[in-house]
Amino acid sequence: MYLLGYDIGSSSVKASLVNAESGKCVSSAFFPKTEAEIIAVKPGWAEQNPENWWENLKLATQAVLADSRVDAADIKAIGISYQMHGLVCVDKDQHVLRPAIIWCDSRAVPYGQKAFETLGEEVCLSHLLNSPGNFTASKLAWIKENEPSVYEKIYKIMLPGDYIAMKLSGTICTTVSGLSEGMFWDFKNNRVADFLMKYYGFDHSLIADIKPTFSEQGRVNATAAQELGLKEGTPITYRAGDQPNNALSLNVFNPGEIASTAGTSGVVYGVNGEVNYDPKSRVNTFAHVNHTAEQTRLGVLLCINGTGILNSWVKRTVAPEGISYNDMNILAAQAPIGSAGVSILPFGNGAERMLENKEIGCSVQGVNFNQHGKQHIIRAAQEGIVFSFKYGIDIMEQMGIPVQKIHAGKANMFLSPLFRETLAGVTGAVIELYDTDGSVGAAKGAGIGAGIYKDNNEAFATLEKLEIIEPKQSDRQAYADAYARWKQCLDINMK
Repeated sequence: MYLLGYDIGSSSVKASLVNAESGKCVSSAFFPKTEAEIIAVKPGWAEQNPENWWENLKLATQAVLADSRVDAADIKAIGISYQMHGLVCVDKDQHVLRPAIIWCDSRAVPYGQKAFETLGEEVCLSHLLNSPGNFTASKLAWIKENEPSVYEKIYKIMLPGDYIAMKLSGTICTTVSGLSEGMFWDFKNNRVADFLMKYYGFDHSLIADIKPTFSEQGRVNATAAQELGLKEGTPITYRAGDQPNNALSLNVFNPGEIASTAGTSGVVYGVNGEVNYDPKSRVNTFAHVNHTAEQTRLGVLLCINGTGILNSWVKRTVAPEGISYNDMNILAAQAPIGSAGVSILPFGNGAERMLENKEIGCSVQGVNFNQHGKQHIIRAAQEGIVFSFKYGIDIMEQMGIPVQKIHAGKANMFLSPLFRETLAGVTGAVIELYDTDGSVGAAKGAGIGAGIYKDNNEAFATLEKLEIIEPKQSDRQAYADAYARWKQCLDINMK
């Protein structure tokens, strides 16, 4: 018995086949092998052709079936993870009307900001838990104003995962979690956000039928079965945006649990057990995968732009020529906690929502030419990244999310012992590192939705824990002092 998971990213589409009994991934494949094209007709625009997602999904599916030699009849459920906040528009014949406007497209910012100001900050934050911002609803408002001939033909709007589910099954539906990430969900009234729909002039018929995140959301139809090599009738039983799904992949379901990633940018995703929001809108809040009207489970998402990109910059421009990341970590460990007074603000990759959309740039402070060397700069860069995580976690704690444990995949910055120890030391949280990814998580989500697993604990009982990092009590004060100095530097730069 097997489960099939898809992860629809902006760089590639990945498929993983998981043995439901052992919980092990038996085959994975991704396409394209080079980064997928993002169409940028104008500065700040970012579009992709949804048909390309489908073509890459076909190639990935065929590859895992050929590699594993699993009989398609033994695949009992399909799960989908997808790039968040995108907008796909289809007509009555389920044909795509224009390229998808994806998550990193910024054309809709003025539309969301105007809605925020006109409707009122308190109204938006108390109902949507966010500013309408640059999310899916604002993207649709841009189409309505700038492409009226396209808008008039729209039968349904979809997120990228909804589109893939439609291609698999012919059924158009969505989830509360998906609607919340698009700013279409009213948490106060537990329904589609009528007030925002009315403000933008959207007809309710544009919204697809709503299904639970873990439920049957359609079955593979004859056309898709023939194209993919799957069995007709295979149920689709789970879908979620990539960040909620990453948390699911790490078995993060309950208040106080945190999922984190630290690639080019960094994400801290915490689960809140009460409806709440940050009054300064420095973080985003969406319905988590297990949120229901009866059980509040909200995913609070903090994104930090300058994470691995700073470490990469240090490797290229500061570290000795030809040094590896592992060698950098060894060199950085020669400097003491706090980097002997050097502080680096890692905000050189654009405006930071966490800093109220200010763009303060990266800065290196406290350098003494007679005292500091490469090791201090390298360590201060990693500490600065961690301290930015801590700054965001403090915001989460103010929202009522107690940070007790941080779950992460052992990849990217989490490969650095110094990074991990600093994060544990400054937050006081235990860090658990796992071997998993989004497509494997989507497969296990499908197992929950299909009733193959009774709950998340059974689904992730075989999740391989690679390492546990406990905060060292003896170092807590040193980390606290270093963070206080870093925060003082940040406060000065924010003025």
